[in-house]
Parts: sequence; C-alpha cells; structure tokens
Amino acid sequence: MTETTQLQPGDALLIVDVQNDFCPGGALPIDEGDRIVPVANRWIEAATTASIPVFASRDWHPNEHVSFDERGGPWPPHCLQDSSGAAFHPDLRLPGNVIKVTKGTRFDQDQNSAFDQTGLATELRARDIRRVFAMGLAQDVCVLATALDARQEGFETLLVKEATRPVSPDRGEDALAQMRRAGVILI
Repeated sequence: MTETTQLQPGDALLIVDVQNDFCPGGALPIDEGDRIVPVANRWIEAATTASIPVFASRDWHPNEHVSFDERGGPWPPHCLQDSSGAAFHPDLRLPGNVIKVTKGTRFDQDQNSAFDQTGLATELRARDIRRVFAMGLAQDVCVLATALDARQEGFETLLVKEATRPVSPDRGEDALAQMRRAGVILI
C-alpha cells in the first residue's frame, strides 16, 4: 500500500456482495469471482490492524424478487434470504465486528447500491468517515452503483481494482470509465 492508499482514521472498507451466488458454482456466477477473496482478506486484515471499520453489503432478496427474470427482471433468482447462496463466501474472513449492509429486500425495486435506502451514508458520517475503499462483486453492477453513490454522497472513493470482477469484460471496462469520470480513484 502506498501513502495514498494507507488506511488511516476517517477511512472505511466497503466489501460489496462477496456472496456464494456470485462466485463459481452459484446461481449468478461472476467469472473468477472467488479470486478476489484473498485480496479482500488482505485489506480486511489491514483494516482490522488499523482499527478501520469494515462494512460488507449483501443482496438479500425475497422470493420472486422484481429483479428476477421470472418477474421480467434481468437476473436469474439469486441471493435468496437465508439461503446458502446469499451467504458470504466461506473463505472471506470478515471480522466479528463487521457491519452488514443488507440490500435488495424491497419487493418493488432493486437496490444495486449499498447506499440505496440502507442508511449507510448516515452511518459513515456518524463515524466521521471521509474515505471509502470499495471492492467486491460485480464491478459493472453493484460495485459500480455503490462507488457512484459514495461519490455522490461526498465520500472520497477508492476502488481496489484487483478485488473486483465484472459480469462481462466490456461492461467492466465501461464501469471503470464511469467511475473514473465520477472521481473514483482506481488503485
């Protein structure tokens, strides 16, 4: 980690949707989605050592969610509440004091961003967080929406590029370009 990326007071680590259904063998697998876990674990360890809060978002969909293809949405059923697919990847070493951000619970809309009606921005401000280090799955869907919302909420946002994977390479490149234009720093 360089001086720019050194974790310090006022920072938070935000791990987006590193869940079984988004990894190989899951209901909506991201190619090599599981390969980000060791990188995320290094960041978690560094955050824990530096007493930096770790937030982990998760999709937590009800049955027949509006985002599912059976309801006209773009995705197959995934991350059903209380299912093994909705669980965090078993190798992800989340600390005991991780703050879980649950999203995608609404029946009438999807919530790709960890900031969408979750209270996350309010909680970050209450903890005097100024900088957010983001990573997770998928780079071109939930990570993109989360990073853009973090910027819109006024947080300096850094994307740990090595710790994210897209649904598709082309959309991933477009997502990175969108994030850069919004002021997200790619590290």
